[in-house]
Amino acid sequence: MKIHILIILALVVVSCKSNTMTQNNAKMATVESVLISKGNLYGAGSEGITKQNTVIDNNSDWMDLITQMDTVNKVSDNFSETEIDFSKYTIIAVFNDVRGSGGNSIALDIYNTSENTIVKVEYISPTGNATSVMTQPYYISKIPKQNLPVVFEY
Repeated sequence: MKIHILIILALVVVSCKSNTMTQNNAKMATVESVLISKGNLYGAGSEGITKQNTVIDNNSDWMDLITQMDTVNKVSDNFSETEIDFSKYTIIAVFNDVRGSGGNSIALDIYNTSENTIVKVEYISPTGNATSVMTQPYYISKIPKQNLPVVFEY
C-alpha cells in the first residue's frame, strides 16, 4: 500500500512540474532580431575585447564598439548596417574568449517573457579538423527597443 501511495505522489509531483513548465513556455514570445554581423575577430585579442555580453542603447557606445572591433581589421565593412535608430532599436553584442583555432561561433535565441528579454547564448565549437589560427567569435544583432531588462542565459 505504501508503495502505491509513493508512486501516485511521485506522478502528481512530476505532472505538476510539467504543467508549470508548459505554462511558462506559453508566456514566451520570440523577439524578431536583425543580424548585423556574426563571425570572428582575427587580431589574436589585439582588439582588447574581453568575453562579454553587451546591451547597447546609444550611438556613442555603438560607435566605440565599432572602432574597437576595427582596430586590427575593418570588420564593420561587413556589417549589414552601422546606422542604428536607438529610439527604436537596441543592440545585443556577444563576444567569446579568444580561441586557439578556427571554426568557433556563437548562436543566439532571443525571446520575451512578461518580466525580461532573455538572450539564450550558445557557444559552438568546431567538430573535426579546424584551422590553427587564433579567432574570437562574436554575434551582433538589433532588437526592437523594449522596457524589459535583458538577461543572458547559457
